[in-house]
Amino acid sequence: MTVIKLEAQLPSDELIKAVEQLDAPELEQFVAQVLALHARRKAPALPRAEAELLQRINRGVPADLQRRYSELIARRQAEQLAPEEHRELHWLTERIEQIEARRADDLAALARLRGTSLAQLAADLGIAPAARHG
Repeated sequence: MTVIKLEAQLPSDELIKAVEQLDAPELEQFVAQVLALHARRKAPALPRAEAELLQRINRGVPADLQRRYSELIARRQAEQLAPEEHRELHWLTERIEQIEARRADDLAALARLRGTSLAQLAADLGIAPAARHG
């Protein structure tokens, strides 16, 4: 985990500078946590089912899984992947796909609750299409 030194009172532009120091997996985890915070703050105004779906949608792939996955992908691309790492990469790929499939199910359920299309819901929530793995 990257350690970022912060002053007690921090303007938002300084916070952005601090966040820029995070590596990609940490940034994804941070964004997921910020989105979850946002969902919790909006939750009192949302029906319970929608709030629960939003919290699950915003969790994302845990940073440690994403970090290890990225490491193994880099090793595979460098043709340095050992057989046990290949098995681990396969397992991580399946795990990440399961997480993303559950997220897609939750997005579809939220779209149904709101009476909108999945594409419109994704646009409303600012969700970009998922990155392709490996």
